[in-house]
Amino acid sequence: MKLQVTQENLSRALASVARTANTKSTLPILSNVLLKTVGNRLSIAATNLDIAITHHIGSKIASEGSITVPARLMQDFVTSLPSGVIDLELEDNKLHIATDKYKSTINGVSAEDFPVMPDITKGTTLNINAKVLKDAMQQVIVAASSDEARPVLTAIYMHTLEGELYFVATDSYRLAERKVMKTTDDVNLLLPANAMQDLLRIMPDDEDEVKVTYDEQQVCFRVGDVELITRMIDGEYPNYRNLIPSSFEHSATMSKSEFVNITKVSSLFARESAGSITLTTDEEKKELSITSIASQVGDNTAAATAEVTGEGSITLNSRYVLDALNVFHGSSVTLSFNGKLDASQLSDPANDDYIHIVMPLKS
Repeated sequence: MKLQVTQENLSRALASVARTANTKSTLPILSNVLLKTVGNRLSIAATNLDIAITHHIGSKIASEGSITVPARLMQDFVTSLPSGVIDLELEDNKLHIATDKYKSTINGVSAEDFPVMPDITKGTTLNINAKVLKDAMQQVIVAASSDEARPVLTAIYMHTLEGELYFVATDSYRLAERKVMKTTDDVNLLLPANAMQDLLRIMPDDEDEVKVTYDEQQVCFRVGDVELITRMIDGEYPNYRNLIPSSFEHSATMSKSEFVNITKVSSLFARESAGSITLTTDEEKKELSITSIASQVGDNTAAATAEVTGEGSITLNSRYVLDALNVFHGSSVTLSFNGKLDASQLSDPANDDYIHIVMPLKS
């Protein structure tokens, strides 16, 4: 293998894939990245056996070949090099890396020992607008669980209902649902949230479309020069729609920025009570107030002007409320709820594509 690449392209590709390499695995080769010539491009890949990321970059290839090298060393070294052309040459499993003023040799391991996730040969393909997918994933992933005791709740549930494609996540304390697009396909996928975090990290901002191909076990996301393949989670997602109330007795619509501010201030006094804050609607004063009490420090009440329907109160976790508010894009947000023990809902009054459900705390 002998070729030339630019430092900028190789550094960017290594940044995309190297974090997937597993340095703690009992298989040492999983801490390596695979460098392989494919046509007139260089393919850089890493896997932890559940997720595989491949990044293709343009290169000037003199001779073909492949090798695996330690991911962290390769990334740190290439990132430290000045911009310009890098010469890569493989001799007896030793990768020689050279620029005008730098020369280095990294001992590699044969690519034949590198595990490759099988290609999806008979899958179904969906094309999704890249900006919409990225935005939707960011809005729901905050609600996914990290508790491996219930694997299905660590997934992003990608499914269709009545001709619409949805992304959903819940940890049983909160739930986020985003409507993505219309489709005639029947989709029912459990995507690992950690793999979707990687997808968000590697997705370039200047791409128009993501090609999603899936079969019964795996799903592949192709965007630009990057490809991510992940195994799906086995299991059946709970009937989450039972958690979404059909109507509400109380609601308050206000400026999102003001809602964030009063929640942040109140959360400071809620630290010793597991983030517990009480939100109260006042129809006469036309405001939403938030109260929090720290027995050792003091208490706090903050209020914001709102369009209010009905008078009532509900106690929620301040971190969950802030997580939800931070992924809304509109200038206003509506809080809706019924009794103190019923689920509350955050939504954008100007856009019904996204809702966020937060379960109440016992006040």
